[in-house]
Amino acid sequence: MIRSITVVFYVFLLSWTCWAKPNGSKNKKPKQVVPDIECDVRAGKINLPEFIAKCPAHCKETKQQVYGTGVFASISSICNAAIHSGVITNSGGKVIVRKMAGQNVYKGSNANGVRSLSLPKWRESFVVSVGKPKKGVIYPSTLDYAPSRPTYVKTGPKDTRLAAFTTLPPTIAPEATTTTPEPTTTAAPTTTTTTTMPPPPPTTTKARAAVHKIRDAGLRRPEAGSAIRRQPSSPVGPAFPRRDWPPSSYSRPDWFPGARRPTDVSYAVPDSGYAWSETETPEIPARDLRPDISEYERWLYSFGPYPPRSTDIDGSHKMPLHLPHGNVEPVDAWKQDANPYESGFSLREPEALPRAPEPPASQGDPNCKVDLAFLMDGSWSIGKRRFKIQKDFLTEVAQVINVGMAGPMMGIIQYGDEPVTEISLRAHSSSKDVKSAIDKIVQKGGMSNVGKALSYINKQYFSDANGNRGGAPNVAVVLVDGWPTDRVEEASRLARESGINIFFVTIEGPDENEKQNLVEANFVDKAVCRTNGFFSLPVNSWFALRKAVQPLVKRVCDTDRLVCSKTCINANDIAFVIDGSSSVGTGNFRTVLQFVANVTREFEISDTDTRVGAVQYTYEQRLEFAFGQYNNKAELLNAIKRINYWSGGTSTGAAITFAAEQLFSKSKPNKRKIMIVITDGRSYDDVRAPALAVHRQGVIAYSIGIAWAAQDELEYIATDPDKEHSFFVDEFDNLYKYVPKIIHNICQEFNSQPRN
Repeated sequence: MIRSITVVFYVFLLSWTCWAKPNGSKNKKPKQVVPDIECDVRAGKINLPEFIAKCPAHCKETKQQVYGTGVFASISSICNAAIHSGVITNSGGKVIVRKMAGQNVYKGSNANGVRSLSLPKWRESFVVSVGKPKKGVIYPSTLDYAPSRPTYVKTGPKDTRLAAFTTLPPTIAPEATTTTPEPTTTAAPTTTTTTTMPPPPPTTTKARAAVHKIRDAGLRRPEAGSAIRRQPSSPVGPAFPRRDWPPSSYSRPDWFPGARRPTDVSYAVPDSGYAWSETETPEIPARDLRPDISEYERWLYSFGPYPPRSTDIDGSHKMPLHLPHGNVEPVDAWKQDANPYESGFSLREPEALPRAPEPPASQGDPNCKVDLAFLMDGSWSIGKRRFKIQKDFLTEVAQVINVGMAGPMMGIIQYGDEPVTEISLRAHSSSKDVKSAIDKIVQKGGMSNVGKALSYINKQYFSDANGNRGGAPNVAVVLVDGWPTDRVEEASRLARESGINIFFVTIEGPDENEKQNLVEANFVDKAVCRTNGFFSLPVNSWFALRKAVQPLVKRVCDTDRLVCSKTCINANDIAFVIDGSSSVGTGNFRTVLQFVANVTREFEISDTDTRVGAVQYTYEQRLEFAFGQYNNKAELLNAIKRINYWSGGTSTGAAITFAAEQLFSKSKPNKRKIMIVITDGRSYDDVRAPALAVHRQGVIAYSIGIAWAAQDELEYIATDPDKEHSFFVDEFDNLYKYVPKIIHNICQEFNSQPRN
């Protein structure tokens, strides 16, 4: 009996222990570990869609740049954006960061002692909130920063190298080992070749210096084996991360969603530095389905110095692409329809030939590709007879302008007390259809609230959902009888900042006695895109309105003068002046071309947008390609890839003069002229006089020095102030740091220009 009781007791005790153990672990709540960040950390530097972090104190004093209000561009400092939003104070604290899509425009403002700047567009945004996670939500305890550079794995006796992209945390250093390394889970998709390769050599300072050894000896170059000299007065580069992206298995977000004029769709991330591999990769684990992928980009990711193969890795002729957006087409992605006469059909029986449906003929004038909205006056003061004259005027404009999908699209908003859409963009694809729709418009009546109408077109009318094409300038023509009955200045300013070109056609404006009745004096000058007379068209009487048809059509179709739709990324002539001297070397020259390509990717490329030219120089100069020679981004990037290394001396001054003669002498008057000079050493000729000459021509010059470049020459070349236009890096591999900085400076200068 005692024995039985003892057995039962032990069984009960054992059961209770097993039951209590998991229950006890349930009661333990996981603790949220909050990683610390510095004041200069930007949201784009961290590869997480949402995370928590702790900011230090006194970030406000660092004056790290912030772009936007409420929603910030990803190149903004996280901590200063949090102070600006009021989420934390200058004493620091925890914040939650959530990434989101890019915005059309970021408005600057001054809040909580932090001044944020305006930015026209950026590809990625983020918002900040108080660092108190919701119940049950645990954020990562460590932050996944972008990798700084690729590691190299030896492939065999030829000592070729394969760049293996890794995403190791910054605190973990690669260990040298003598055994075959096992594939890590944090690396990019591995291949069979990687797992059978010998181990990589240990990363040391000595080995790193060997990569950048001097290609040729010279009196002004350091001796072999010596450390590369750093300029004592060289500017400190911004803390932007380098991102060596592997081929992604998903589409990257469009960095300009809903943009006014996205001539080319770019999917690069803010601080990206695309690494060009030095050997052919055995296979591509995942396709990159980005809509704007080009042969250049495939070559960039998949091949080294070797040309692309005629077939893709999977054996198909070309990778199938889906192009829902933009107009950058991959090379060879389009093929002409097969000729039925070459397919075995007899010419004697033409009726038996299978006929593919023909695409509708493109209509409209392609030289006048604008999205045009007319704000017609429907107030009671206009009267029925004048309202009919106004409708006849709009009908004639539609016929003269030749409405069509390949050219101008035309819509109409009638305004009175409230604006009403009469004809939306893309509602009608021919002038005849527009005329029929205009005939059906009925006068609404009310006051002449032009300010409300301008707000309406800015917030609602020119949207993608309502037919905005994105690749065409937005134009709004306001017809007003007399004067507006509300204020127009603020509404028109916001519309202009969104890229809308505002024209005013004033009929029978106020005389001297009536000007005292104006709600806002000089309302036309306050509203139009520019006060140079081009955007305003006064008409003496309603019966003379018909005479304004031709002048108005000519103006709205002059896309080069539609300056309100011009932004910092679509209004430039950019010349790259590239050092091809023997001290650069073949490998480093490819790194320079990568830098040129990454800068180019940030701009909208076409003959009416940004144009790019390139000059390579040694003792002599060579024009690689001129402005307008390549008018889409895919062709231009391919041209950059094909630039051959020259090798020779260094005559930077002569190269600047050559660029001025061969490129900027053919620059369009409405383009901003920008020159980016890249050099790795002191010039054998004088740079001061040539630089001063191009400055006087209105060229904005940037100088980028590498390794042995002379600081005084960089300052002579650069436009004042030098610190905003002159940069220095000690190694070629650090060029990627200045891609976002250069783009930021170009946009900041553009946005600071006066309106008139």
